[in-house]
Amino acid sequence: MANYVKFEVPKELAEKALEIVEIARNSGKIKKGMNETTKAVERGQAKLVVIANDINPPEIVMHLPPLCEEKNIPYLVASSKKDLGTSAGLEVATSAVAIIDAGEAKKQLMELIEELKKITSK
Repeated sequence: MANYVKFEVPKELAEKALEIVEIARNSGKIKKGMNETTKAVERGQAKLVVIANDINPPEIVMHLPPLCEEKNIPYLVASSKKDLGTSAGLEVATSAVAIIDAGEAKKQLMELIEELKKITSK
């Protein structure tokens, strides 16, 4: 588990998050990369933030979980930068993605957020 998050999500939830990013990319709206994701969180636009777990150095993303918590935006750590980049439709790796509009994945997004609430409230 990355040392900048307070909880670990099951692998199937992380995979579900990547699927939602992919659907949102095609039918809704996402922000890709650390800067765009941070701005989306600061502006309160993000519905979910997905952070890669293999960021080096971790200081690059350490500000994101506390910012998400402050803005009451759910977040989770997914697999790798490469997988996250692929889900976001990029040919390169990305450190973070914010879902602005889930598009056709609205129902899956709501289910995922409910699962995250169960994990984080323990």
